[in-house]
Amino acid sequence: MSGPVVVGVDGSSSLAAVEAAAREAERLGRELRLAHTLTWSSTHLPPGVPPWDRDGAATRVRLTGPLTEARRAARRIAPGVATTQDVLLGEPSAVLESASRTASLTVVGGSPAAGVGGRLRASVAGKLAARSRGPLLVIRGRRDPDGPVVLGDVTSREAAEFAFSQATRRGTDLVVLHPRTRTARSLSAPRKKHPHVVVHERRASSWTGHALVEASGTAQLVVIGARHTVADTLRVSAARILVDHAHCPVAVIPHRKA
Repeated sequence: MSGPVVVGVDGSSSLAAVEAAAREAERLGRELRLAHTLTWSSTHLPPGVPPWDRDGAATRVRLTGPLTEARRAARRIAPGVATTQDVLLGEPSAVLESASRTASLTVVGGSPAAGVGGRLRASVAGKLAARSRGPLLVIRGRRDPDGPVVLGDVTSREAAEFAFSQATRRGTDLVVLHPRTRTARSLSAPRKKHPHVVVHERRASSWTGHALVEASGTAQLVVIGARHTVADTLRVSAARILVDHAHCPVAVIPHRKA
């Protein structure tokens, strides 16, 4: 895709995502789009915004700070990248899912969202893992700067291509987890394209989310594919577990329809 790199902005907690998005936009040669979502209803108002905000003054004050801080963070990381900003109305995961359809990459923070009584509800990242239509990068945990990129799905050509590209850019090895001893065909093309990437193939008992969470403990990045179909429910479930519990950033790469 030739669209922008889109990053969800929700305050200081998203600055790591903004910085990662700026790096990816610079690498891809794409515009960076800062997207702040605003859910507006009389029963669910942002803190400090009155039910009737006649000229939008209170809303503008609330939004200016996070977006300004995000723009400064992006400029520090990638000063040459063109940056735009938008305030989008709607439920965050639904709005970002729509934006992901034309984005080169969508980037979000991976902190779980707290629900009533402190119980956890599905995070924005978890929801996007199940329905994003473009590549999704979730920034969470603490990546091991000396660790490898881990590919947790050898059935996806798109995920393999993304994992090899990231290993090349980061100058690190690629660990491929799969339940078969023979090399998957999906690795053939990216191996030829990235001949300098050292590949370690490891047999895994399954592609469950918990197995990938364990593998993320010593990784820079974990990459998994998802087709978002009823038949692929297991893999989508694994992606949702991974983006909410991994110890390092996670990339979820959807299958491109022919």
